[in-house]
Amino acid sequence: MSRDLNPGTPVRRGQLRVYLGSAPGVGKTYRMLDEARRRRDRGADVAVGYIECHGRRHTENMLDGLELIPRLSRTYRETEFQEMDLEAVLARRPTLVLVDELAHTNIPGGRNAKRWQDIDDLLNAGIDVITTVNIQHLESLNDVVQKITGIPQRETVPDEVVRRADQIELVDMAPQALRRRMAHGNVYKAEKVDAALSNYFRVGNLTALRELALLWVAGRVDEGLRDYRASHNIDRVWETRERVVVALTGGPEGETLIRRAARIADRTAGGELLAVHVTRSDGLAGASPGALAQQRQLVETLGGSYHVVVGDDIPTALLAFARGRDATQLVLGTSRRGRINRFLTGPGNGQTTVDASEDIDVHMVTHEFTGRGRLPSLGRRHSRRRTVAGFASGLAVPSLLTFVLSQFHSQVNLTTDALIFQLGVVAVALLGGAVSALVASLVASLLLNYFFIPPIHTFTIGEPNNVIALLVFAAVALTVSTVVDHAARLTSRAARATAEAETLSTLAGSVLRGADAVPALLEKSRTAFGMDSVALLDRAGGEVLARSDAETEAGLAESPAITEIAVGKDAVMILTGRRLPAADQRVLTAFAAHVAAALERDRLATAAAEVEPIKAADRMRTALLAAVSHDLRTPLAAALASIGSLRSPDVEFSPEDEAELLSMADASLVKLTRLVDNLLDMSRLQAGALTLHLAPTHLEEVLPRALDSLSDPDAPVQPLDLDTAPPVLADPPLLERVLANVITNALRHNAPGAPVLVAASAYQDRVEVRIVDRGPGIAPEDRDRVFLPFQRLGDTDNTTGVGLGLALSRGLAEAMGGTLEVEDTPGGGTTMLLTLPAAGTGEPQP
Repeated sequence: MSRDLNPGTPVRRGQLRVYLGSAPGVGKTYRMLDEARRRRDRGADVAVGYIECHGRRHTENMLDGLELIPRLSRTYRETEFQEMDLEAVLARRPTLVLVDELAHTNIPGGRNAKRWQDIDDLLNAGIDVITTVNIQHLESLNDVVQKITGIPQRETVPDEVVRRADQIELVDMAPQALRRRMAHGNVYKAEKVDAALSNYFRVGNLTALRELALLWVAGRVDEGLRDYRASHNIDRVWETRERVVVALTGGPEGETLIRRAARIADRTAGGELLAVHVTRSDGLAGASPGALAQQRQLVETLGGSYHVVVGDDIPTALLAFARGRDATQLVLGTSRRGRINRFLTGPGNGQTTVDASEDIDVHMVTHEFTGRGRLPSLGRRHSRRRTVAGFASGLAVPSLLTFVLSQFHSQVNLTTDALIFQLGVVAVALLGGAVSALVASLVASLLLNYFFIPPIHTFTIGEPNNVIALLVFAAVALTVSTVVDHAARLTSRAARATAEAETLSTLAGSVLRGADAVPALLEKSRTAFGMDSVALLDRAGGEVLARSDAETEAGLAESPAITEIAVGKDAVMILTGRRLPAADQRVLTAFAAHVAAALERDRLATAAAEVEPIKAADRMRTALLAAVSHDLRTPLAAALASIGSLRSPDVEFSPEDEAELLSMADASLVKLTRLVDNLLDMSRLQAGALTLHLAPTHLEEVLPRALDSLSDPDAPVQPLDLDTAPPVLADPPLLERVLANVITNALRHNAPGAPVLVAASAYQDRVEVRIVDRGPGIAPEDRDRVFLPFQRLGDTDNTTGVGLGLALSRGLAEAMGGTLEVEDTPGGGTTMLLTLPAAGTGEPQP
């Protein structure tokens, strides 16, 4: 059955449904076929354009009763490939077609290069499509997946293709369940199961891929919800998730607000913290960049995100951001303005935001800075000299103009006098600001009335029109002078903001290019602010931590400390030279914030470097104790028993028995000597007196020597792929000892008649060696115990312990930069995973 289309009727675009999987094998194709059977049973015309069952019996059974459109064969590089026949599907034109593997790359020769383009053609033809894709094939996550799994994904699909789908359904499965499914042979063939479980399908890999899939789908759900609300003009907040927005001004109360908002967000599972700072559209922000940088760092430390929005109306911009993020709660600080300030300037941003918040809960948080703000400024803040000059000009300029105009009183009229006085008021505004202009306009009004408005030389005004003219003059003079002062103030702030932005941009570039951040920041601070020297001092002891110049500490002590800026809690930045104005000190706080962050990074790096030798020494000490407790006792006891028996006067041995006892004693003493030599080398290594001889080492050369050192050189040990594995960076004698110990332990616990497998494979920049036995296995809660001394895990043979020292083997492996862990063997048993760096990823030591 196919659909007949009327040529005159426009074809609707088909519907796309995508089954998104977190990993291969979770059941995407099975779910797709199940949906197809359900729609077929309801009477829909369903066909299978392309399906890939990978030999899975249960998936193949789901194809029964579904129409399969024959595939198209293409030859590429002398190999035959099967592809979806796009032209055949378009000619058949079913209602619904199944197309597996959305990210597949087509064999050259067809209409499209990618299968998702084929699907787009089907949708444009009005055919509904169901398809499948794994999260690792999404273009935006390709590099992330490669970092997690170590395997590059060459076939990708643009995220937008999947996002445009009408339905996206996540096919999810717990990592443990997927691994069990693989072990049972339901995903791959038996010969591929071990390699898959040991590489791509590790529990950690699957868990990370699962989280990526859940987060990607959650983001798609958020997008769908926002689109729905926008299309239906829904402005109300839907509390699907607790989102707390905290408004930051860069003031000293910021940390209090951030911590309060974080506590509110933490009260509910999945709560999200968002910090937002509203800056002016002209870029003339009055907040301290250093304070904002510190507050941003605190927000990110608490797991939140920091945002900057632009808006001249702060309440409107703040609420728009909160509603755009579907925030449920908004945290604001109470006003720092005093009562007189609030009376003069109105209710303020906080109260305006509360009034307009509607369904968003607003928390007004009190803090120690409430009501401690200053009165509003009436004009620009100038130096004392310029302020005095402004007031003087406000008195002198109108007086001077009165003297000049009085000489031409008969030649100019009142209108000209008023305009000239107004020009003088504007000049005063430019010099001294709005307050000086206010004084000038008042003096000019009095002088204009007394000398130029009839009757002159009296403050009486004879004509009503002149009263109106004088009032208009005063109003215009005040208005123009205020506008001029405001424009001059904005011009000054714009120039200042531009200089600050250029300085901070240069600062960031110099730090990124510099090898050592702290000295680079100090030197940049010195040159940016024109100081003689900049030093970073410890707050407690006064020790110089870093400097920007070559002066000695004695020279610093003799220099006057002009400016001090706190750098975190433990340091202070001292600048000597000129005295910095308050505006420069505000920018300097941003430099201090960068210095504090760089200082903290250096401190953490130093602490990590100091701890590493201690960790290495502890590992070596543990290995040494394990070797002493397990390995020394056995050969020593055997040698003592043999010699003691020969010296016993109560027993008379035959020559054969004497030879056997002497041979046993000799073998035990040789073994003991070799062990003591190794332990001495380990002791020197622990003390730093012995350098590891790390060199490229081939596993196929080391394994035979390790097998020769076993008590039974003919033990059933089967090497696999050792010759194809890259060489490792290791100390050959130590690697030989590690392999011998681990193989001995595997032989002891292996199933009778089964060989111990020794396989190697490359993984990213490491080489993984697996020693596999088919014994009873090790319970997960006991896996760490096997690497501790005196742990036999139920073994009743006290003469052998747990091999020749798994603790020693782990210590030696970690000393060579590797690891030794326990894994399950699919089908039962234990796999010891020895991981070592591949040769070429590090420099051999001499």
